[in-house]
Amino acid sequence: MSTPAYAVIASKVSDPETFKAYMASTPATVAAHGGEYVVRGGAMEVVEGDWHPARLVVLRFPSMEAAKAWYFGEGYTASRALRQGATEYFNVTLVEGYSPT
Repeated sequence: MSTPAYAVIASKVSDPETFKAYMASTPATVAAHGGEYVVRGGAMEVVEGDWHPARLVVLRFPSMEAAKAWYFGEGYTASRALRQGATEYFNVTLVEGYSPT
C-alpha cells in the first residue's frame, strides 16, 4: 500500500471571472488521478505564525506518483493555462502524507 500525498495550494485570486474557468475545469483532472478535495477555500483562521494565504486548497492523492502525474499531466496543464493572469500568486507544494507503518 502506498503512502498518500497531498497538494497544498495557497493563492490570491485577483480576477474572479477568469478564475471561474480554472475552477470549473480542475476537479475532473484531480479525479482522473485518484485525487479528492480535502479543503477548497472556506473559512480560515491563522492561530500562529506569519503565513496568511488568501485562499487555501488541499488535495489528497493515493501516492506521490499520482500527485505528480496530476500536476504535470495534460489535463491539469490545460487547466493551469486557464488561470493565467487571474491570480496575484499561486503556490503549489506536493508532500507525502504520514504513514505509521
